[in-house]
Amino acid sequence: MIDLRGFIDAATPLRALGVVVTQNGQEIARHTWEGACRRNIYSATKSFTSAAVGIAVREGLLSLEEKLTDAFAEDMPAEVSENLQKATVRDLLTMCLGQGKGFLMGEDRPYYADPDWAKLALAQPFVYEPGTRFVYNNTGPYLAGLLVQRRAGCDLVHYLLPRLFTPMGIQRPTWETDPLGNNFGAGGLFLTLDELHKFGLLYLQDGCWNGRQLVPAEWVRASTSRQVENDRDGYGYGYLFWGGEEGSFRADGKYGQFSILLREKNAVVTITAESRAAGKLLHAVFTEIFPQL
Repeated sequence: MIDLRGFIDAATPLRALGVVVTQNGQEIARHTWEGACRRNIYSATKSFTSAAVGIAVREGLLSLEEKLTDAFAEDMPAEVSENLQKATVRDLLTMCLGQGKGFLMGEDRPYYADPDWAKLALAQPFVYEPGTRFVYNNTGPYLAGLLVQRRAGCDLVHYLLPRLFTPMGIQRPTWETDPLGNNFGAGGLFLTLDELHKFGLLYLQDGCWNGRQLVPAEWVRASTSRQVENDRDGYGYGYLFWGGEEGSFRADGKYGQFSILLREKNAVVTITAESRAAGKLLHAVFTEIFPQL
């Protein structure tokens, strides 16, 4: 066990709700500020969409090298720019899609008059060559999740139930949808602290759970490796996972929803929170918890 008192002192005023730490297959620390309930994990949802894409690639439903002009042929704007012509499925996962600013963001989604978000998103200007500029954007993960749903013939919840959720003991979750009923791959998945922690443990185990390979190991490794540079902290970005201190990678959601992979320590730290200073909460993990591992 490790001593969480320093972390608790730092995290309490930051409105943390729960923290759990597992190392070498054993839970070594836990503290909760309230009882368990499913909460919106916001953009940590993106990492589940990444897993869905990896499974779909294994099943031959799609390829990272597919051009968006082929994958979304019926959703293209009347005039397809040169940059949009170059964009691939891989670009949906790295925040280097080529659009100049974020779209389908939380504060905007309730106000779109057009219910067809795929066409809306693809009509936004592609001002950069794909793969050259990191711009945080919900368009990529939304389209990636939508493509899985179209190819699989079901929504992301039902796609992942037999492939991920049920094998891990996660009962059918709530997941935000777009106006046409598609699960929103960029956010809006509701999970408990322990359910989010299971996902971190799955990735620490290279996608294997109780002897079953749920997510391809090579996909897990690629997703939690630096695929591109990011514009925030210099730690890089994988396939819908953030790089961080001490070689970590994490699922990261607004207000402090984190599942942090610490491969060198064979550990996972997961946090849920209602924090308006999530960066300070993340920093406290590396000042108060990491040194004890």
